[in-house]
Amino acid sequence: MNDKEIVIRETTQADLSIILELIYLKAQFDGCPESVEATHQKLEETLFCGNPSQFILFAQIKGEIVGFASYHYIYSTFLAQSGIWLDDLYLKAEYRGFGIGKAFLKRLCQIAKEKKCGRIDWTVAIHNSRGINFYEKMGAKISQEVRLCRLDRNAIANLLIS
Repeated sequence: MNDKEIVIRETTQADLSIILELIYLKAQFDGCPESVEATHQKLEETLFCGNPSQFILFAQIKGEIVGFASYHYIYSTFLAQSGIWLDDLYLKAEYRGFGIGKAFLKRLCQIAKEKKCGRIDWTVAIHNSRGINFYEKMGAKISQEVRLCRLDRNAIANLLIS
């Protein structure tokens, strides 16, 4: 497979079913399919509204959609500049190792340059050694000094009433 066969494109409203399918495949890969709450309606309201805050790219090979990358914009006070947060990057298993992940990252770099973003950030699961190796090969520096912090729905509600 060569670079010319890989097409990275923005999603459209007509892609809602395949977006949802790929989200479920990603959740299965991550070992948490029960955590998916996405629906066609929620995706439509957040991705294809007047002012979307999240964006999804598809990878296509010969017209077949083989993966997705979702991202949104962040702000770095240290840089005083916007950045991109890569939320998910997922490829169907049979398409890994063919340069599609690199094509996704290159497209995100183009977007970052167009939008004058100072960096692209994301997380990678500690057990995903193949992903870690890939990201390091692409030039990513993987920090061991920080940990992901999250307030889930219950923690938000509890904090608001405390």
